[in-house]
Amino acid sequence: MADALEKRSVSITRLSGNVPQIHTTASTVKGTTPSLVEDGRRRFIAASELSKSFGGFQALGPVNIHIEEGEFVSILGPSGCGKSTLMLVVAGLLQPTKGHIEINGRVLKRSMTDVGIVFQDHLLLEFRTAFENVLLQQEIRGLDRNQIRKRAQELFGKLGLSGAESRYPRQLSGGMQQRVSIARALVHEPSVLLMDEPFGALDAISRTQIRHDLEALWMETRKSVLFITHSIEEAIGLSDRVLVMSNSPGRVVEEIRIDLPRPRPAYLGQYPEFAKYAQQIYKTFEKLGVYQFK
Repeated sequence: MADALEKRSVSITRLSGNVPQIHTTASTVKGTTPSLVEDGRRRFIAASELSKSFGGFQALGPVNIHIEEGEFVSILGPSGCGKSTLMLVVAGLLQPTKGHIEINGRVLKRSMTDVGIVFQDHLLLEFRTAFENVLLQQEIRGLDRNQIRKRAQELFGKLGLSGAESRYPRQLSGGMQQRVSIARALVHEPSVLLMDEPFGALDAISRTQIRHDLEALWMETRKSVLFITHSIEEAIGLSDRVLVMSNSPGRVVEEIRIDLPRPRPAYLGQYPEFAKYAQQIYKTFEKLGVYQFK
């Protein structure tokens, strides 16, 4: 097994220059069918020449990225580089200063609705039980109550929340609060899942378990996922591709395709490729001046 893994190719796209940019320009236009990528999947989300400024401060871009249908893509970068800004623009919650977002071949003009979003803060309503917090999606969207309740019960089981349905957020651990937040984001079966450092406030043991649970759910449903993180291990452990961003204004400076078997184990170090992927990311950050080790 180890010998076979040694022979697996490490697919890394290097970019030249001081702070270069990957030009994966979206090839779809409004009203057309999204183009197919190498493995036959559609480019479901595409950002073209995207940038965002606040007053005279440019926080992001230009950025050109795409996410295939059913693909798990992580954005990894230093604090303040515009990762969260990028996610909010993709969701349609912020308008780009330049460029545009295409969803399934159509230019995004308003906030996405076929989406689930998980933030670092669980954002649960303190006066509602865990189960009632998840059912909020049904109330806001006017969905079938019985169907949503059934799906919520399934998610509570798969996320290790069985028995916690009637507890209030203050009665849950940090890990359980975030699991409820994930269930709330998935209960209405969105096509897209956006996650902004959802495990950032959790301890290492909880992060590892939730990483496994999230991967299992993703393998079952194959949502298109954009995952924002500071954790190199987390990015490699979850993703099909990792996009590395520069310091502000954030640009994508490296793309790494992760070729590891799924489901992935708690200890990723058993794969020789894991060390290679991690080393490449560390070297990129050193070149950018993010790490300055003597």
